[in-house]
Amino acid sequence: MAAAGPRRSVRGAVCLHLLLTLVIFSHAGEACKKVILNVPSKLEADKIIGRVNLEECFRSADLIRSSDPDFRVLNDGSVYTARAVVLSDKKRSFTIWLSDKRKQTQKEVTVLLEHQKKVSKTRHTRETVLRRAKRRWAPIPCSMQENSLGPFPLFLQQVESDAAQNYTVFYSISGRGVDQEPLNLFYIERDTGNLFCTQPVDREEYDVFDLIAYASTADGYSADLPLPLPIRVEDENDNHPVFTEAIYNFEVLESSRPGTTVGVVCATDRDEPDTMHTRLKYSILQQTPRSPGLFSVHPSTGVITTVSHYLDREVVDKYSLIMKVQDMDGQFFGLIGTSTCIITVTDSNDNAPTFRQNAYEAFVEENAFNVEILRIPIEDKDLINTANWRVNFTILKGNENGHFKISTDKETNEGVLCVVKPLNYEENRQVNLEIGVNNEAPFARDIPRVTALNRALVTVHVRDLDEGPECTPAAQYVRIKENLAVGSKINGYKAYDPENRNGNGLRYKKLHDPKGWITIDEISGSIITSKILDREVETPKNELYNITVLAIDKDDRSCTGTLAVNIEDVNDNPPEILQEYVVICKPKMGYTDILAVDPDEPVHGAPFYFSLPNTSPEISRLWSLTKVNDTAARLSYQKNAGFQEYTIPITVKDRAGQAATKLLRVNLCECTHPTQCRATSRSAGVILGKWAILAILLGIALLFSVLLTLVCGVFGATKGKRFPEDLAQQNLIISNTEAPGDDRVCSANGFMTQTANNSSQGFCGTMGSGMKNGGQETIEMMKGGNQTLESCRGAGHHHTLDSCRGGHTEVDNCRYTYSEWHSFTQPRLGEESIRGHTG
Repeated sequence: MAAAGPRRSVRGAVCLHLLLTLVIFSHAGEACKKVILNVPSKLEADKIIGRVNLEECFRSADLIRSSDPDFRVLNDGSVYTARAVVLSDKKRSFTIWLSDKRKQTQKEVTVLLEHQKKVSKTRHTRETVLRRAKRRWAPIPCSMQENSLGPFPLFLQQVESDAAQNYTVFYSISGRGVDQEPLNLFYIERDTGNLFCTQPVDREEYDVFDLIAYASTADGYSADLPLPLPIRVEDENDNHPVFTEAIYNFEVLESSRPGTTVGVVCATDRDEPDTMHTRLKYSILQQTPRSPGLFSVHPSTGVITTVSHYLDREVVDKYSLIMKVQDMDGQFFGLIGTSTCIITVTDSNDNAPTFRQNAYEAFVEENAFNVEILRIPIEDKDLINTANWRVNFTILKGNENGHFKISTDKETNEGVLCVVKPLNYEENRQVNLEIGVNNEAPFARDIPRVTALNRALVTVHVRDLDEGPECTPAAQYVRIKENLAVGSKINGYKAYDPENRNGNGLRYKKLHDPKGWITIDEISGSIITSKILDREVETPKNELYNITVLAIDKDDRSCTGTLAVNIEDVNDNPPEILQEYVVICKPKMGYTDILAVDPDEPVHGAPFYFSLPNTSPEISRLWSLTKVNDTAARLSYQKNAGFQEYTIPITVKDRAGQAATKLLRVNLCECTHPTQCRATSRSAGVILGKWAILAILLGIALLFSVLLTLVCGVFGATKGKRFPEDLAQQNLIISNTEAPGDDRVCSANGFMTQTANNSSQGFCGTMGSGMKNGGQETIEMMKGGNQTLESCRGAGHHHTLDSCRGGHTEVDNCRYTYSEWHSFTQPRLGEESIRGHTG
């Protein structure tokens, strides 16, 4: 506090002698008439001398005036000296006028200033004590002014015990400021009870001292209980308000409306709270740049707001404010603190991008694409490399065919115009484009986004080139009926020279033909069928047959095109029944459905017509057909149909009359599920195919040749000799033939052979029954001796062996009939036939 300067010291010296005593009468009416203030004879300027309770006198007063210009009164009733005053008389008075303008009423308060009375330091006689006002041994309110400059020791008050009327008492004190830090700040006179302060006190360090006073007799007897003695330090406005920050940094958008909050400044004051010393008021001392004034601050809250809409970052992007805060509610004699406030104006999109010129020209060669043809610069005053500065270009007109694309160079913010689809000089020698531009960020001001300044015209000139042939359109279509005669000529692919718009001088070649069905005339480009075109061969059938054609000009420049051939269907395929073999479980299944398909187009297909052609009376009697839908019929049997496999011819006809008959094998089986009849179907009679019949004949011929060779060799070697009896047991022939021929002979040796001229000698034996043994059929051999061979004859196909005569022994009849042989071989022939069909 000593650093406040000489002026502060002088002011404080005078204030050391101020003792404020505010006398308020018991009735409110009297309080409005007179107030007594005890003051020293010399008063320093701008010093508080006391307070008057104005609210009790006139609560609604809104105008306060003093009749004496040497004194001024604040709203809270504080009375200050306007200049230095010396009181020559014992007393001086002035009047405070209180007015209520709304109610048109006025009241007066009289303030009487009296000199401070001196208090004697010694007590000479008991009578002197009795003349003074009697004080009881009780807490006595006491205060002192902070930063007092003396003279020290400074008298504060006198403490007196009631026991002093009867005894001689001695006074003492203790507590902070006496025997606690700060030591020896206070002392009391032992005999008189006068309390003194020895040095100035800073209220911000010690705002109150709680002392304890004691009264005791000479012999140490406590005349009274210890007396609490609080000493309050009255605040002096000795601390400047201080901002919480030396430099404040705020930002405000340039397009902000008036009244937008920029930021809040705040200050603190160490003086006593809730007094005029800490009632702060904020203001702006200076703005840089100075004009115009764009900001204001709320005097009480410190909130800074905008007061104008002229914030423009492109003109001024930063403002500096010197902020002032003053205590005493901003009175001119209040203490001041300052701070700097830096306000940065942030960018908003308040400037539309503009073209540097209204029209541009660009050149591009025909057929060029993915090339840059023009860069369009843009001017925008907003902050660089922000969304307010970056732009988007749009082609507004002229790009209906999609030949152009415009993008933005992120580094330079230029528009880059490119050709992305080739241009044809013969079609468009010049293209006019209208280009528009706007920012990435929305515009901040209420003006149209597209004006005359953000549109530009671009004229693109197409340069002619001597170019090769053009295959346009890339795919050309032609229709050809299927089954067209070989050598038929049809119009083919046509290319042209863009310079003369015709195809003269062009040559054509075939690059790709999936089936090799056509050839191309090199001069005219016409196509010639080299094979029969079958629509049903193509997969899928409904797709086009594509031929790739190469067109070449005289300079060997070329282009390629596609000739899409639509093969028109003709009714060249009858419907076909899908099933080959079906099983019907009787009696669980009463019918089976027959399905048919036609590879031709639907116009030549369904509805189909199913029928049983002229068949055997048995089939007609036992089986019938009924329609299910356009592509299916139901085959039903009569109840008296026997369990067996039937071969049923079924004719199916399409809507155009194309018909086909198919022999359907139907196994009428006693079962609950068709899979149970598969084993039976293998052993049932079958119709042999041509390959199966050929295989059977070749097998029979091979077997007979082997047997004939063997018989002849044995006969020559054993003529006139007898074979051992166990010869038959030593010869076992394995045969895979299906059946023997019509004529057989039996030898005693067990071999069977066929003779064309009924030869009289051979080996006699019988053919064993067909037995399965690991999939092979064996022939059982018989013992025989040296015997003569006779023919074994029978009736029809069922031959039996009557007897075998000769030698010493008769041979048994052939033990197996042809029917047994047939039942053995027939299923195997059926399997062979099925393999032939599937093969």
